Amino acid sequence: MQVLKNIIFDEFQFQIQKPHKMNHEDKREKADNIVLNHVGFAASAAFLPFPVADIAAVSAVQLNMLRQLASLYRVGFIDSIGKNVISAIVGSSLARLGASLIKAIPGVGTFIGEVTMPVLSAASTYALGQVIASHFAKGGTLDDFDFGMARRKYDEEIKKGKEVAKENMKKTEATQDDVVAKLKKISELKEAGIITEEEFAQMKAKLLSQM
Repeated sequence: MQVLKNIIFDEFQFQIQKPHKMNHEDKREKADNIVLNHVGFAASAAFLPFPVADIAAVSAVQLNMLRQLASLYRVGFIDSIGKNVISAIVGSSLARLGASLIKAIPGVGTFIGEVTMPVLSAASTYALGQVIASHFAKGGTLDDFDFGMARRKYDEEIKKGKEVAKENMKKTEATQDDVVAKLKKISELKEAGIITEEEFAQMKAKLLSQM
């Protein structure tokens, strides 16, 4: 998938052009690329037809986005603190949880969940990325967030995030082929280390049973 290729390319570029040698504009452009890459990745993760597992995958995508943005802006990063920051800004994610759990309803529930969950997850990832990138660009760290202000900015960015997500999905829907496309997605998630080999095998078996 192009999203994964872009992420790999970004990491390769970090080895060629160190973040501390980049000017503000270059960093902002790279931050935007990191966010957009993860928007697509979050939408792919949310397409998983398995309740709750999709939320775990999206959370892993968002944490990886935060990690890459921290690396870009040379901000100290610890996974546990990163998870707390994401939780404090994004909130309880009840809307995403509802969209995820509705997939458990046979037939129409799966369809509705797979339509709403990717948009919500991608929009959330976009909004979160904008908040984090803006904070780091101003010299902020993981330890000095004004979470009240961060949540307000997150809410403001959600609307644009939904537009970005829908546009992103339009570009990929034309080439998706139901089960085959989903198999490709979970394979990429496994290669990226977001799901385990065992989880991949279980998801693959369930998807193949639908063919």
